[in-house]
Formats: sequence, C-alpha cells, structure tokens
Amino acid sequence: MPKFLIEAAYSAEGLRGLAKDKGSGREAAIKDALQAVGGRLDSIFYALGESDVFVICECPDHVSAASLALAVSSSGLVRTKTIPLLTVAEVDRALAMQGKYRAPGTARAAKA
Repeated sequence: MPKFLIEAAYSAEGLRGLAKDKGSGREAAIKDALQAVGGRLDSIFYALGESDVFVICECPDHVSAASLALAVSSSGLVRTKTIPLLTVAEVDRALAMQGKYRAPGTARAAKA
C-alpha cells in the first residue's frame, strides 16, 4: 500500500480539542479514520513549531488519502498537507525509466 506523510497544524479551537482528547485520544481517532478508508497508521509524532503533528500512514491509493484529507480539513480545526512517499525501490524504478524533459531555455535535440 502507498505510504503518506501527513503534516498537520491545529487551529486554536483544534488545540483546545487536543487538550480535551489528549494525544492518545487523537491517535485513536486517526487510526479509526484511516481504517474507514482502508488504511493503517504507521506512526504519529507531535512537534514544536509551525506544524503540530506528523502522521505516517498507508492508504490503499491516492483517492483514499484525498478522502481522508478532505474530511479532516473540512472540520476547520486542522490544516493538513499530504505528501506521497516513495520507497527506495520505487525511486530506483523511476530513475530507470529515464523520462524525457527539456529544461526551459535549453536547446532542442537536432532532428535526424
């Protein structure tokens, strides 16, 4: 299953909810939300700074991850950023594909 990194920041009201639910309560809610879309929680970390929480999880596909992100963001209590993660093997496969790209302002290859 694809892995995702979800970076989240609570609104002031969301932080009040966190204080009420505690970190363990939010972890249980995140596990339930992931299970509802067929996903699984790998880990959750709270942080200091611009982001309040980081979640590493698995979802069956990008649509499932988007469904979760939309549900969370629509609460208005949490702002999220969802980042798809690639394994080392997936990066190696991508590198082997040798995609074709011409950078802006560079010369085109001569036609044969």
